[in-house]
Amino acid sequence: MTALETYVRDSKARVAAAASGEKFASAFTPAAALVVLSTCAILILTMEARAQLQSTVGTQSVLQSLIKWFPLILLGPPREFGGFALNIAVSFFAMALGTAVGIVLGLGQISIHRPVRNVAWALTQFFRNAPWLVLLFFVMLLTPFQVRLFGFSIPLPGWLKASVGLSLPIMANMSEIVRGAVNSIPTAQWESAESLAFTRLQTLWRIILPQCVRRMIPPWMNWYAILTMATPLISIVGVNDAMTLTQDALSAEQRTDLLMPMYSLLLALFFLYCYPIARWTLWLERQYAVKI
Repeated sequence: MTALETYVRDSKARVAAAASGEKFASAFTPAAALVVLSTCAILILTMEARAQLQSTVGTQSVLQSLIKWFPLILLGPPREFGGFALNIAVSFFAMALGTAVGIVLGLGQISIHRPVRNVAWALTQFFRNAPWLVLLFFVMLLTPFQVRLFGFSIPLPGWLKASVGLSLPIMANMSEIVRGAVNSIPTAQWESAESLAFTRLQTLWRIILPQCVRRMIPPWMNWYAILTMATPLISIVGVNDAMTLTQDALSAEQRTDLLMPMYSLLLALFFLYCYPIARWTLWLERQYAVKI
């Protein structure tokens, strides 16, 4: 098969994938967002009406309870950082750390040195296919609560260790994104740079990687949305995130009629944050799609 035939075949495959992505993207519409939020609102109002029928004198309504606990779930206790804001902070830190290390690991997968390439591939496959919760437990249990450096004791809070644990699978998937983006660049780019006496490093930094950035942004944003939705896992290891504080609020209220409204409120918070990211990702995929 000639190079032209290979290029045409790959181009047709990308166009077909983009077309299927358009069909899939039709589900991510403002109408779909309205349906999800309306469902949460209807559920809360239904539980409110049910509670009013069964309530006794002096019992707060469901809406009053949600309003009372909402600041705690959103921002955490007074003078202590936590709640949904902590989920967002953990997602930022884990994504930044995973991206930085993942880029290095991805470049290692395309190294011309076989040992480097094999080690980078092994690390990528291990952390990419390991359960997120298991990695989180390993980091939380194997990392000390504080380290001593030059005579100073530096604490390692739970949210920091949780961020490192969540960054490991992001690192591996970012490595695959980098490897795939570099391999998607036509080989003619490498050959042209070689004919101009560019070194491999110069070719990567000046020609290949600048073209890869646009290809990497949509999947990078997609993984950030996935990471954000996975941050409630840190509640299992004792971090005061939104999930932990929601459970604390339910324990304090001791009311079964608040169970679904509380979790619906939590679901709505994550949905309102992640849905715009999903919409923006789909727009970027259309913008950067290969035109034939």
